[in-house]
Amino acid sequence: QVQLVESGGGLEQAGGSLKLSCAASGGTFSRLVMAWVRQAPGKEREFVAGIAWNGTPTKYADSVQGRFTISRDDAKNMMYLQMSNLKPEDTAVYYCVGTTAVSSWFALHGYKYWGQGTQVTVSS
Repeated sequence: QVQLVESGGGLEQAGGSLKLSCAASGGTFSRLVMAWVRQAPGKEREFVAGIAWNGTPTKYADSVQGRFTISRDDAKNMMYLQMSNLKPEDTAVYYCVGTTAVSSWFALHGYKYWGQGTQVTVSS
């Protein structure tokens, strides 16, 4: 049983930055593939960024490439998403997700563990 808890969401202006955190417990965090998924109002949930067991490779959605950075600290059972140059279209609930293995970064049904989500709102 893996528990994931997100934090760090909030309200930010376009062009600003936020850092999301995900705390994991109840399992061997270092053996989990981790990712961030988001769901904007009126839209389907989408993959944002992913990170492998050892921190490499990483994968980013085209919409956030160059603006967001995913990282993990296995000693602390933590994962992070540094978001820079935020845009209004980044407004969404962001979920921390994990699994033991994935066949595709974008196949969201493959992620077995989900956090409760944290709201990110970007105003113009």
